[in-house]
Amino acid sequence: MIPFQQDLLQIHVRWMIRRDMAEVLEIEREAFEFPWSDEDFTRCLRQRNCIGMVAEIADSVVAFMIYELHRARLHMLNFAVVRSHRRLGIGTQMLEKLVGKMSPERRSRILLEVRERNLPAQLFFREQGFRAISVLKDFYQDTTEDAYLMQCCCPAAVEQPAAPRRLAG
Repeated sequence: MIPFQQDLLQIHVRWMIRRDMAEVLEIEREAFEFPWSDEDFTRCLRQRNCIGMVAEIADSVVAFMIYELHRARLHMLNFAVVRSHRRLGIGTQMLEKLVGKMSPERRSRILLEVRERNLPAQLFFREQGFRAISVLKDFYQDTTEDAYLMQCCCPAAVEQPAAPRRLAG
């Protein structure tokens, strides 16, 4: 039996540090028509509720994710995998880390916006359990393009037995 491709890769997902910015910016420029600037990243990551994560293989950053922590949700702001490493399970592994931060009691959903023309991202997030819940008209500052607001809800905890129900009578 041939091992799954992800098993062959030693992927390490960790917190983003300043030293990662050159590689993150390179991935950002490769991935997006309208990339964030270094200043955009810095401004975002200086906020107390904003978190950056990277995935690396052999000490090279191959993906990144920026998200915000809110009281009842997580909001993904930016996410990209270097083109040469797409479809290898790296993005899935990063999203699994984020989904692991959800709980039914707190932060029970993840929200993100995807450009209407970005079909590969829409399909990827749909495969990961996200659903489009609305269209955000003229959402982006750089174009008049709409965005899909996508959401993933926390799966109900299977381990917890249902509360006993009282029957009348």
